[in-house]
Amino acid sequence: MASITNKVRLLNPKPISTYRHFSSSILNPDSTTPLTSKEKSRTALSLLKSEKNPERIIQICKAASLTPDSHLDRIAFSLAITKLKDLNYYEGIRTFIDELLKTRPDLVSEKFVCDAIVGYGKSGLIDDAHQLFDRLPNLGLRYNVKCLNSLLFSCMLAKRYDEVKRVYLDFPAKYGVKANVDTYNTVVKAFCEAGEASACYSVVGEMSRKKCRPNGTTFGLMIAGFYKEEKFEDVGKVLEMMKKYDVPVGLGIYNIRIQSLCKLKRSMEAKALLDGFVSRGMKPNSVTYSHLIHGYCREGKLSEAKEMFKKMVGGGFKPESDCYFTLVHYLCKSGDFEAALDVCKQSMEKNWTPNFSTMKLLVEGLANSSKVDAAKELIGQMKEKFPNNADVWNEVEEKLPKVEDA
Repeated sequence: MASITNKVRLLNPKPISTYRHFSSSILNPDSTTPLTSKEKSRTALSLLKSEKNPERIIQICKAASLTPDSHLDRIAFSLAITKLKDLNYYEGIRTFIDELLKTRPDLVSEKFVCDAIVGYGKSGLIDDAHQLFDRLPNLGLRYNVKCLNSLLFSCMLAKRYDEVKRVYLDFPAKYGVKANVDTYNTVVKAFCEAGEASACYSVVGEMSRKKCRPNGTTFGLMIAGFYKEEKFEDVGKVLEMMKKYDVPVGLGIYNIRIQSLCKLKRSMEAKALLDGFVSRGMKPNSVTYSHLIHGYCREGKLSEAKEMFKKMVGGGFKPESDCYFTLVHYLCKSGDFEAALDVCKQSMEKNWTPNFSTMKLLVEGLANSSKVDAAKELIGQMKEKFPNNADVWNEVEEKLPKVEDA
């Protein structure tokens, strides 16, 4: 017998776009021209970034009539849940998701339900995640590995590692779902986050028994976990296991090792690892350089960080925004404001601007180093780029040292 939801679908065989009919006045209050679906999504995402009123956050989502088939909408939904959680509006999260499932037949889909389960986990509402998983048949949906993996991921996001273990051990048999490599990798990640990387050996053993082949992600997570616990012998064991399972030790694994060593403030060992695989003919990428630059900065080795950045750019690699921001921040902290300004300019040419605190540090450092004109020029650029913060920058400018007339 078809579920109530399926009957609703039969009575309302409309495409998803048909349901995007909610009042959009909150999205474009000064216009009578209707927004397209994509315009609604973009406007909603923009409004959500700055909105702090929980009720308005929900109203924005309703007005945009978010759908699980739109990438922008899924980002907006995730952002909305995160903001509601940060505002401790837990009951609102429950009501919001429940209302969407009751009033939007188009949302009663595997994609949205999985997103909702993950959203509950992100909010720490694990009981609600379990309840929604249990309701799958009542919603006309089947228990499957995607929904199981969403529940596992939900538990991991909530840092309920005990629940990750329970779901992993009990639910596949209980609900007739066959685990896949993503299932096991989520469990491996959870064990490593919990500081129990050694338990991952049994997970890999279970994968072998179930004829599910571990992949590079499986071993990469284990390696990162063992580095985090400083169990270096186990890193070697995992590398040997990779040979056994015929999984190549590629650049991705080396990057994990380099990042892990840098997090432990062992950047010189990370650099030696880089030199080693380069000598064997393997080429690094921008991620490799970025990890080392971050590592050097955290250890206060700014000369090495600058040299690595120069080598990175000179080699044709393109640093990401966080690489620029990190370097500018630590160069300012070390008092090397001239180098920080140079890197900052390169970043801003790509339309990437460091955060306010870093820019303020740079401006004040330049001014106190007899580079008041350069500081004021930066302030001018900030006021032009971020007019809403002009008053704040005016206050910063007023406190700068005065340039004496000749």
